[in-house]
Parts: sequence; C-alpha cells; structure tokens
Amino acid sequence: MNNENFDLENMRLQMETLKKKLDQQEIVNDRMIRHSMKKTAHTISRRYYFIMAVCLLMIPYSYWAFVMLNGFSIPFWMFTCFVMLVCFGGTYYNNRNLSDSNMMTNNLVDVRRRMARAKKFDAYWLLIGIPLAIVFLGWFMYESYQLHPDAFFNGLFWAGCIGGVIGAIWGFSLHFKTQRQYQEIIDQIEDITQEN
Repeated sequence: MNNENFDLENMRLQMETLKKKLDQQEIVNDRMIRHSMKKTAHTISRRYYFIMAVCLLMIPYSYWAFVMLNGFSIPFWMFTCFVMLVCFGGTYYNNRNLSDSNMMTNNLVDVRRRMARAKKFDAYWLLIGIPLAIVFLGWFMYESYQLHPDAFFNGLFWAGCIGGVIGAIWGFSLHFKTQRQYQEIIDQIEDITQEN
C-alpha cells in the first residue's frame, strides 16, 4: 500500500512537471507568434511610411518636372497634388491600424479586428486608386499631346507610357504582397485563439 501511494505521488509530480513544461512551451510559442506578427506589421508600416514620403516629395517635384521643365498646365499640377495628398491621406489612415506599439500585449481579438479592417481598406483602396491613376495618365497624355502634337515621336510621351506600366506593375505587386502579409497576421492570430 505504501509503495502504491509512493507511485501515485510520483506520477502526480511528473504530471505537474509535464503540465508546467507545456504551459511554458505555450507561452514561448505565443511570444514567438506575437513577435512574428509585430515584425510583419512593422514591415507593412515601413512600406507605408515610404509611400507617404514619396507622395509628399512628389508635390514639389511634379511642379518642377511638369510645369517648369515641360510646360504642363497648372491645373494638371494641382490635380497631381490632389492625387498625391489623397494617396498620403489614405495610406496614413490605414497605417494607424498598424501603429500600435502594444501588439505584443493587446487582446488578440482586437488586433485581429484591426488587421482585418486594414486589409479590407487596402483592398478597397483600389476602387479609389485605379480611377485616379487612369485620370492622371489620361490627362498626362493629353497635356503631352497638346505640347507636342507629334507625341508618338516624343520621349516624354513614351516615358509616361513606360512609367505608367512600371508603376502599375509595382503598385499591384506591393498591393498583393501587403494583402498576403495581412492575411498571415490574421491566420497566426486565428491559430493562437483556436488553440485556447
């Protein structure tokens, strides 16, 4: 009987030790996943800061490049400024969902909701960005043609066409990469919350 009690006590201690190890492992996994989420969110946020800086720098640069250098109209430059400010505002608005320094300690349900909101806004942004880009490129071609009726032989016209294609490819690749990164964060949060 005494030997049996000793065995039961020994098994109980082993179970407690195993449970503590599993709890510690769960805490380590939770921290690693939160760190990975924060790193991914920081990557997206850095990309947004770069885009915001480019938008602001394009305002004076576009005046020099379009008005002073090539003789485009002031209304076209003002529309360019409007497009850049809209892009800056939309990017700044969406970046607020990522700029929480407490992602490591916040409620995961709240973080998931904010990431889903940011992903949705980023997806809907195309409904604003694509029409603005089309109007901008169309106006650019019109201005270029007004200044140089033989626009098909003008370097500025072809530079605009090539720049538009490269910009579209770069923009869509960034968009899809950002969407994947948002989804990675959301999936990681769902994995953690399903385990609990």
